[in-house]
Amino acid sequence: MSSITLTTQPFTCPSCVATIERALGRLPGVTAVSVRFALSRVQVDYDPAAVTPAEIATTVTRLGYPVLSSAPAPVAA
Repeated sequence: MSSITLTTQPFTCPSCVATIERALGRLPGVTAVSVRFALSRVQVDYDPAAVTPAEIATTVTRLGYPVLSSAPAPVAA
């Protein structure tokens, strides 16, 4: 299992959160999605054998939220 954090352009409304969570949750291999409205960040836990970070970022961008940066999410100790 892997995790990635995407930073997007600022969200314009709280419904953005539900839209992103729903779309990413439907991707094969995505196991968890956490959207931080105030920070414009999306954290995704995924199976790299089923989906790539590029596919995740493309999905968010196609929803109208351009991805500004992405990075592996920090591993909890």
